[in-house]
Amino acid sequence: MEWQLAWRLFNRELKQGQLVLIILALMLAVLSVTGLARVSERLQVAINGQASKFIAADRIINSPQPIDETILSESQKLGLKLSRSLQFNSMVYAGDAFQLVTVRAVDDNYPLKGKVELAASQPDQKLGKQQLWYETRLAGLLNQPAAVEIGNIQMNMAAEILRLPDGGFNLFASSPVVLMRLDDVDATGVVQPGSRVTYLYQFAGDASALAEFEAYVKPKLSTSQRWVDVQSGDSPVASAVKRAERFLLLASLLGIALACAAIGIAAQRYCQRHYDVVAMLKTFGASAKQIRGLFGLHLLLVTCVGVILGLIGGFLLDMAITPVLPPEIAAYDGPIWRPILLGIATGFISALMFSAFPLLKLLSIPPLRVLQRQLEASTIANWLHTVLSLLAMALLGWIYSRSLTLTLTVVGSVVLLGLLLALMGYLLVSAGRTVGMKTSSPVALALAGLRRRARQNSVQLVGFSSALVLLLTILALRQDLLNEWQQQLPENAPNYFLINIAPEEVQPLTDFVKSHQVDMTDIYPVIRGRLSAINGEELITPEQRQQGERGRLGISRELNLTWRETLPENNQILSGHFNQQANEVSIESGVAERLGVGLGDKLTFTIDNQQVEVLIASIRAVQWETLQPNFFMIFTKEALAPFMYTSMASFHLDSSQKEVVLALIKQFPTVSIIDVGAMISQLRGIISQVSMALTLVLVMVILASSLVMIAQTEAGMATRQKELAVLRTFGASGGLLRWATTLEFAILGAVSGVLAVTVTEFALWILKTQVFELQVTAHYLWWWLAPLSGAALVAILGLCRCAGLLRKSCGELLKLEI
Repeated sequence: MEWQLAWRLFNRELKQGQLVLIILALMLAVLSVTGLARVSERLQVAINGQASKFIAADRIINSPQPIDETILSESQKLGLKLSRSLQFNSMVYAGDAFQLVTVRAVDDNYPLKGKVELAASQPDQKLGKQQLWYETRLAGLLNQPAAVEIGNIQMNMAAEILRLPDGGFNLFASSPVVLMRLDDVDATGVVQPGSRVTYLYQFAGDASALAEFEAYVKPKLSTSQRWVDVQSGDSPVASAVKRAERFLLLASLLGIALACAAIGIAAQRYCQRHYDVVAMLKTFGASAKQIRGLFGLHLLLVTCVGVILGLIGGFLLDMAITPVLPPEIAAYDGPIWRPILLGIATGFISALMFSAFPLLKLLSIPPLRVLQRQLEASTIANWLHTVLSLLAMALLGWIYSRSLTLTLTVVGSVVLLGLLLALMGYLLVSAGRTVGMKTSSPVALALAGLRRRARQNSVQLVGFSSALVLLLTILALRQDLLNEWQQQLPENAPNYFLINIAPEEVQPLTDFVKSHQVDMTDIYPVIRGRLSAINGEELITPEQRQQGERGRLGISRELNLTWRETLPENNQILSGHFNQQANEVSIESGVAERLGVGLGDKLTFTIDNQQVEVLIASIRAVQWETLQPNFFMIFTKEALAPFMYTSMASFHLDSSQKEVVLALIKQFPTVSIIDVGAMISQLRGIISQVSMALTLVLVMVILASSLVMIAQTEAGMATRQKELAVLRTFGASGGLLRWATTLEFAILGAVSGVLAVTVTEFALWILKTQVFELQVTAHYLWWWLAPLSGAALVAILGLCRCAGLLRKSCGELLKLEI
């Protein structure tokens, strides 16, 4: 019986259009979440897929010893591709010349992602037996040999490497890289028991298989073995990908908040529409259980329709966007089930928790309302509605993001918006208290309307402000991220780096670049040294600790040290002052935290078997993602004066100036030249894809915000129609009503703009400091631009929607049913 009655009620109201608002809100919620999740995950998979070329695989296991073969067998069972390689240092000889090199011994599957770029390479060229592919500078260092000796065998210099996909960006790696076949290693006799060798196991495959393999293998790895993905480390691409993923996650999370606001507003309107129905049912003797069952089933039908339409809309949106994506992004397809499940969960959780309180009010409607229409439900624990709404938002946010910081930021912003709305509502009521129903001027009539509809206006302010907050937040973060990436990779970014510059070559090299009208960056001196003690306490390496030795943990390798008289551009002092005394040093914040040191602590370095003691004068934040030399420690010149050093510098050359590089090589044969132009091009490709992703998400957010504003404008039409009829009856002219309506919506839009800027600045402060690690800046332009834009936008929406009502006569208004 209840099912039949619920279906008849649903069918009748659907045909009459009375369910349009709540179905539209549910559809918008599911569409926003499903569409944003689908597009975001596709972009996320594409960005990670393109970025994985930087490590020549999707995942890597880095180990100082061979790993268990059963682990590798498990990867094969999951359908993952596998490439094995060894990395070690060795001397190569060509006649009387010799050079230390970094050897990469690889199998036939290398690389799994990207490709090795060779000079004058042929399609499908393979590394042959007893052949070497060598870095460009090695041939010059060995006087252009045709073959070299490695250990017990002679190997042919087969091809010159222009770029390795996983070559990285280590300017201090002074040893040239050579590639050889993995099955040639035994014949060299170089690798013996106890040799320092790095075993690399690279994997590529489906995202779900990689995730399953990661869950399987991580607990089995020792402390000396590392699981590496494209986001590991402080590389430029790692930072770009991490921030892009956080942005896409935040966009979807804000979409959920927007959807929650839309559903909460629609639920209020849904229940208000059914006050008379409940009163009539109670008058005819329906029990509370029957009424609960009826409206529970009715709401379930409404929710199912809204969810189904939202899912269809989300996938239609994805289908519409896919053809305009670049081919390298459109080729990737993210997981399909997660957006579907998230959309369904959003629809049902928000419909339940945002409708709970309005439904309680609905069920408590007294039967006497049949005779006295002004009667409403008794006030039942308003705080319960607030708590349930915040819990619903937090639950959905956590389900989607798994990020406590992002979830709390969104919920905190909503709480702040609620407090500001309460204050603004009080001010609006106070401003309109003495106005009453005066019709002497449009301003007086607009203020009177704001006062009479104070509760409804508060609800509308929630929708308008939420849409503007979402839009401003996404717009600001997108612009800040793009600006930072453009600063890191400007058009004239250095694409050539010079290392191993001898002190006596600094001035001739400077003169050379000036004579060729090439702008060179600062020259950085480089000295190798090891941190040996902190405050007189000797340090041990992680390897020593693993062997059972006791002591304070230090850094397991030599550091590249430099001196500077001024702070580098990509550094920022967090505490203390930059070096002023001879015995002072500036330390990078991450290293300071890892070592547990602070201002005034004494560090002891061992350089050329000599001890150098310095005091920490400052702690710096370093932008590691910039393609510039960065250092953990910066000394004064006096502190490092006794030691021999080499220098490094960088400059930018257009592709048409290649002859400058050749001339430089001839004049300075001992200076190593590293061409990072290809890496910069690849990085720019990643950044371009990320920019496309940010722009698409911004467009979707604008569309979602517009839909919420339109739905909000629609929500108050029934009440406004009745008031227009009354005002027309008392003689108000069409022009007066038109201006008053425009002003009322404009005031709501302006107030929404002020609230939105306040909440957005609060949210951006948290997001930039805790999530994106961006510099916090105030947006002064917003404080007048957002209210003006909000006033204009909301006034236009309101006037367009009310235009039909304003043209009707009093009789026509009274006959209308909305």
